[in-house]
Amino acid sequence: MELERATLARVVGRLLPFLLLLYFVSWLDRANLTFAAKNMRTDLGIGDAAYGFGAGIFYIGYSLCEVPSNLILARVGARFWIARIMITWGLISAGMMFVHGSTSFYVMRFLLGVAEAGFLPGIIYYLSHWFPARERAKAVSYFMTAIPLSIAVGAPISGALLQLDGTAGLHGWQWMYLVEGLPAVLLGFVVLGFLTEKPADAKWLTAEQRGWLTQRIEADNAAAEARHRVPLSDILRFRHPVVWMLALVMFACQTGSYGLTYWVTQVLEKTSTLDHLTIVLLTAIPYAAAAASMVLLARSSDRSGERILHVAIPTIIGALGFIATGYLTALVPALIALTIAAMGDYSTRGPFWAMPGKFLSGTAAAAGIGFINSFAAIGGFVGPYAVGLLAKSTGSLKAGMWLLALVLLAGAALTFGLRRHAEVAHT
Repeated sequence: MELERATLARVVGRLLPFLLLLYFVSWLDRANLTFAAKNMRTDLGIGDAAYGFGAGIFYIGYSLCEVPSNLILARVGARFWIARIMITWGLISAGMMFVHGSTSFYVMRFLLGVAEAGFLPGIIYYLSHWFPARERAKAVSYFMTAIPLSIAVGAPISGALLQLDGTAGLHGWQWMYLVEGLPAVLLGFVVLGFLTEKPADAKWLTAEQRGWLTQRIEADNAAAEARHRVPLSDILRFRHPVVWMLALVMFACQTGSYGLTYWVTQVLEKTSTLDHLTIVLLTAIPYAAAAASMVLLARSSDRSGERILHVAIPTIIGALGFIATGYLTALVPALIALTIAAMGDYSTRGPFWAMPGKFLSGTAAAAGIGFINSFAAIGGFVGPYAVGLLAKSTGSLKAGMWLLALVLLAGAALTFGLRRHAEVAHT
């Protein structure tokens, strides 16, 4: 109907570009370490295992604070809490320029994770207040294309900043952290004036549009409650089996994606004699392809209403990409394999994050989404650190790539297992 089309088009145009920008900055501040890795490690004397640990410890702080942060957001509102998250993480990200050794590297990465905790599940919870259930995979995937885009677009930006090495007595990686950290602080203040808490408060919608969207979201929430009412206590006591299974599936996907993010430049460097800046620029290719695949798969999932196969099959494809990466020693084939791995792994995000909304609503949704992402974030520690340990012990990144593939295959098996549960099965 025309009212539905016009309302959703207005919501998409108002919210998604801005939220994508916020998540782009978030991921750039989180993942720019991969661009700085070579020069920073040389300047600070950080080895493979120490680098992997520092890259991963971000996700320990992130995981510990994720559920509390999302519960606070549900209480005080997304506008205020997302602004707080952005301002604090921006300041800490810029403060990475003062790292001077492995200990300060660990501390700052941990604090960055604490500061950013709650941002992704907070946005997913926020989107559930604005998009009907059947539109959420597409909405989430558009928002989450910021992940691969932050690498694809961030690569040339970070590469240019690294060329400032020696300017004003600073290393290039110090300039990178400073320049890329400050936008989060500025955007945090913009959030306070731009975001609207809920459709009923949206003066940029007509009264008719506000009424329709409010009723539609309330109807979706009531349907979720009627089908599978999940009390908040079950979430907080970690005893809901489907929430646990979803957390394990996303843990597998996150292990793969973060293992890729923090080691992609070093995988490519081992297959080529190209200079570091060229390698950094080449990393844009897998992530640009992943951004396109995320949108296409989410559209397919929303059209069919099917979620499980749209997560399981791409996860298997991503695993095959990692397996091939382990075998390949030439630049172009390795880049193609990494592109397949990135497309398979990242394209699961939209269909996956549409599943919790099938059976969670209200504060239970905030806690459940927070727990799923909190547990999954441990994969951000396991992936980079495990690859680093295996690289140190074997002298090669091959075993690390195969480990990421094995974890993804386990995630795909768990996803197929979800078909037995009515909460997330196709309806």
